[in-house]
Amino acid sequence: MSDGAAPGGELRRDLGVGGAVVTGLGSIVGTGVFVSIAIAAGITGPSVVLAVVGGAIVATFNGLSSAQLAAAHPVSGGTYEYGHRLLHPRAGFTAGWLFMAAKSASAATAALGFAGYLLALLGVDAGRWDVVAVALGGLVLVTGVVLAGIRRSAGANAVIVSVAIGSLLVFAVLGVVNGSTERFTPFVVAGAPGLLEATALMFVAYTGYGRIATLGEEVRDPRRTIPIAVVVTLGLSMVVYVAVAVGGVAGGGADGLAAAVGGSVAPLQSVAEQSGRGWGLVVGVGAIAAMLGVLLNLVLGLSRVLLAMGRRREMPSVLGRVDVRGTTPVPAVLVTAGTVGAIVLVGDVRATWEFSAFTVLGYYAITNAAALRLAPDDRRFPRWVSWAGLVACAFLAWWVDPTALAVGLGVIAAGWVWQSVALRR
Repeated sequence: MSDGAAPGGELRRDLGVGGAVVTGLGSIVGTGVFVSIAIAAGITGPSVVLAVVGGAIVATFNGLSSAQLAAAHPVSGGTYEYGHRLLHPRAGFTAGWLFMAAKSASAATAALGFAGYLLALLGVDAGRWDVVAVALGGLVLVTGVVLAGIRRSAGANAVIVSVAIGSLLVFAVLGVVNGSTERFTPFVVAGAPGLLEATALMFVAYTGYGRIATLGEEVRDPRRTIPIAVVVTLGLSMVVYVAVAVGGVAGGGADGLAAAVGGSVAPLQSVAEQSGRGWGLVVGVGAIAAMLGVLLNLVLGLSRVLLAMGRRREMPSVLGRVDVRGTTPVPAVLVTAGTVGAIVLVGDVRATWEFSAFTVLGYYAITNAAALRLAPDDRRFPRWVSWAGLVACAFLAWWVDPTALAVGLGVIAAGWVWQSVALRR
């Protein structure tokens, strides 16, 4: 148990390398590829391909920092714990608060994306509240799976990831075969500001590898398992994302992708349907599976951070408890689901994803700062890797939508007020 933890039991180490990779892929291969690529294409045009690559590079720096931190400190909570141990209690709390805000918004985006693809697949001309209602239903389903325990969650992930990646490969091939290179000109439509904003959005799409770190207390042999799982997860997801971006622009054009986000919230399915022969059905099924996978892993990761914050009594101590089997932090899972459900009511995937971008960049800036404080014996990569990640996160954070930036800063301020109240109590 971590320093300052409240009583409540420890989680069992049930995950190996394969389970950790599947957990990471289940978090990455979802909203980012099925929704946010289209959002980014609407901002920067065909150069969304560059944004995908740029996001991957930044994610690699952050992934390596996260991996060595999680290997040195294999406990639930991720950067929330690293910040407390290596930086300052305020930094640790801020990381946990930002993680909860960012990933709750990401989970809401995944739920809305799931609803959009499901309703499009069923041919329903749905309004906003129809999408919200179906999204809430998906959230209830996923919460039930998470409450069943980590092993069952990992098994569900394996099925979801297989279906999602298979459908994405079909989509990429269709786009290249049936598409046109003319859709890549003009390549940059919004200049450097648009490209940087799109890169920030795409970086967020890769950050599912962070679920591996937040599950550090449930991974076997974490010093070996976590770094391997993070690197493998990032490598596989980069290949998938680049392929889908190229296929999407070639097959439907950047404008076509962006228009689909504003309409059915099912952009890849809309592009695939242009090829006929039921390919839209294949992509739609994969998207539905992927969104559920992302939602599943976000609820898992969020509940583990809330567990750690409850143990330190920076959240109500009841949230720091696990069930009698030692497999599930039930109170933390239920509070997580309720928070995500409240954000789902916003009903706007662009707004929730922009907000997530700013807050998650702040979270990983703290991650890299903590990695710079690791002892020499715990350091697995050169210090410049963490410096590169820190600078990249701080720089990209100021290129997101101004409204999202302002709301994000307000959330940080509210968190500091809450921390002060919690400490006095």
